[in-house]
Formats: sequence, structure tokens, C-alpha cells
Amino acid sequence: MKKDFQDLNFKLCVIQELMYNENLLEPEFDIYDFAETFTGRKIDIDEEGYDIIPEALFYFKNLEIPEELLATITELYQDGGDDIYMNICPFWDGEDNQFNIQSTEDVALLPNLEKMTIFYDGDGRIIKELEANNIEAEYL
Repeated sequence: MKKDFQDLNFKLCVIQELMYNENLLEPEFDIYDFAETFTGRKIDIDEEGYDIIPEALFYFKNLEIPEELLATITELYQDGGDDIYMNICPFWDGEDNQFNIQSTEDVALLPNLEKMTIFYDGDGRIIKELEANNIEAEYL
């Protein structure tokens, strides 16, 4: 059964863990390879890489993650230098909130999640919601 994420930034955090940290979700996405083979238009990473490259974000948004892989996740750690962000916005400096998780609804998709570290949580709402779901939580 297909599992749909409600918060794309939460999904990106999950993809980071499965694709880049654990090498379980394949093939590993590389923005330079993607730009070279993408036929929809010419993607110029040097020119566009300071912003989100829409086609890369679309790729991850539509990427299906097998349910059995979701069950393997016990911890998520969101970091500004994560490969996932460098493959969506190659020259991102981490100084804005464009990848901040906005909802904890997707924790229901990760039955074994025990701990999560996220980007800054301004009002503490996300941390409180994670803790309410018995997930040890902190922010950078």
C-alpha cells in the first residue's frame, strides 16, 4: 500500500536517512547526473543552484518509499548539510526555513521512530508534538 506524506520536508528528512545515510532507497539521486539526463529543459546548476530546482523537488515529492523501509527508521537527524538539500538546492546556505518541518502527522508512517533532531522550531510546537508521540526530540 502506498503511504502518502503530508509534509514534504518531513519526507525529505526520511529520504535523507534511507537514500543517503543507509543506502536502502535506490537509485541514489544526484542533481548533476539528473541535470545531465533530464530532457524537459536544460537545468543550469551554476545559475539555478541558489534556489530550489523545481524538477529535483518534484522528483522527491513523487518518489515512492516502500513501507518496509519506513519501518526500519528509528532515528532522524535533520542537518543543513544533508545530501538531500544539496541535491534540491545545491548552493543552499541553510540560513532560511524553506526545509523546516511543519507537521508531525507523518510520524504515523514510521512505527519505530524513537528520536528526531530537527531544524529550529520557533515556538516549540513540533518538538512538543513529537514528544507527545513518545519520540525523543530536539532541534539544532
